[in-house]
Amino acid sequence: MGNDSAIGRLLKKALENLRLRTSRPDALIQLAILGTLAGLMTGLVIVSFRLLIEVVQISFLPYGDPENYEGLPLHLRVLLPIAGALLIAALYKLLAKKDSTVGVSHVMERLSYHQGYLGIRSFLLQYLGGAMAIISGQSLGREGPAIHLGAATSSLVGQQLGLPNNTIRTLVACGTAAAIGASFNTPLAGVIFALEVVMMEYSLASFLPVILSAVSATAVTRAVFGTEVVFSVPNFQLTNLLELPYVMFLGVVTGIAAFVFIYLTRLSALAGKKLPTWIKFTLAGCITGLLAIVAPQIMGIGYDTVNNTLVNNIGLTLLLIIFAAKLIATACSIGLGLPAGLIGPTFVIGASLGGIMGLMAQPIFPELSSSPGMYALIGMAAMMGATLQAPLAALTAVFELTSNPNIILPGMLAIVTAQLTASQLFGQRSIYRMLMQLKGLDYRHEPMVQALRRVGVANVMNRNIHRSTNIISNEKAKELVQQNKEWIVIEKDEPIAILPTSDLSNYLQDEKEEEVDEINLMEIPAKRLQVSCIDLRATADSAREYFIQEGVEALCISSTIGPDIIRVYGILTKEKFKSSYDI
Repeated sequence: MGNDSAIGRLLKKALENLRLRTSRPDALIQLAILGTLAGLMTGLVIVSFRLLIEVVQISFLPYGDPENYEGLPLHLRVLLPIAGALLIAALYKLLAKKDSTVGVSHVMERLSYHQGYLGIRSFLLQYLGGAMAIISGQSLGREGPAIHLGAATSSLVGQQLGLPNNTIRTLVACGTAAAIGASFNTPLAGVIFALEVVMMEYSLASFLPVILSAVSATAVTRAVFGTEVVFSVPNFQLTNLLELPYVMFLGVVTGIAAFVFIYLTRLSALAGKKLPTWIKFTLAGCITGLLAIVAPQIMGIGYDTVNNTLVNNIGLTLLLIIFAAKLIATACSIGLGLPAGLIGPTFVIGASLGGIMGLMAQPIFPELSSSPGMYALIGMAAMMGATLQAPLAALTAVFELTSNPNIILPGMLAIVTAQLTASQLFGQRSIYRMLMQLKGLDYRHEPMVQALRRVGVANVMNRNIHRSTNIISNEKAKELVQQNKEWIVIEKDEPIAILPTSDLSNYLQDEKEEEVDEINLMEIPAKRLQVSCIDLRATADSAREYFIQEGVEALCISSTIGPDIIRVYGILTKEKFKSSYDI
């Protein structure tokens, strides 16, 4: 028993030291270990999610092909998405609370407004709902659910360890990168996506653990699924640099398509805002089912359709149909709230559009135009970049997905042109930010706020304190002065004020000749500061908000270690906070 209790105390002390250490933005070794752990756990979650989907798909789709929705009879192509939508609605009825949002926009909302805290209920909702959506052939992808699952897994690890909020935010980025890396077999794209789309910042403290997380998660999935790239394509390249103006034109057209896609998603979200969940989901399933009559290629993730487009196996007419049907079905499904992703569908839409442009160029410029597959590849990158407003993530993803470095030059040009068209010509933001704005939210990423969120309040607190009740004996007062602490935290059940020890010392000196038995620290002449308590896990940005909202002059950094037991670790004065951060 003695050894067990000693080990327990050591573990408790080590965990407390970890919490205090990771409140600092330069705790790189600790963050690197935590990032690796988050990546391994996310990798296991993504492997189980993908296996669940593929095992079920293989069991009922023709020839055991997990993407062969085209081989289903006509009536099943119509009924399967509808039945799946109803099952998802039943799941939401069982698990969802008032706010049933899942996916990337939910992760961004939790980062912006809730310090990156994600719960187990939304995890289960996304895991089961995302699997149902993809299995039932909805026009959606698995990357959105994967990002939520990775972010939630990492966030829950941080919560269980009681880590500070700045570390939990970093772990959410780790989980996001790990999820993208594990889903696409693209670790670098995962890192860029996490920092460019979700965190919207690049810093050394977040960069290193995010890289390790993406690497470890990708290693897990490669151990299970192998190392092959998602899209096996010929070594495409531009035939002639004179094609670059046409590549820019493709970027403009793709930017317009991205605007239409985001606009339709917004209209669908507004139309379904007041509808019951089961009606919204059923409507989305009906739209996909009806469009699948003429274009069954829109069902499911659609990677087989992208592969066929890249190797020129689909004609112009069918590409036009797939492009229009996939755009409409995905926009309606996302807008009406089905719990799956849109990155995969943007690849299908972009590849179809690029393939169309490539086929149209051949009779006009027969000797100059490259393969339509090359334009399909460029279209994939441009559509993802313009829709997500994430140019670097899009370019990196397509490069890693195809292992074709020839995409970089034309891809950069098309992505920038497409993004400028969507954002500047049509005033469109990222589709994720648009979905947040429809809920009355915005993704706050001011530089000062970002800097404060990278630091735990424990890193800036003053630990040179002593705790005391408000009424003390003269001997106790002398003892407090002799301990040479800077501040005295005055408590009456909980901290109510802080007092400079020097003021108590001055009082004792002044009252030397008339020594009293008891001293009330709340009544002696002194510069007392009223305080409010803030959790040890809070960030410096939370401290800033406390100072503004509570109107106090100091904060006690504390944690609850038992029923009605509060441990005070240090204090932070408003004056010190302002001088440290020049605000």
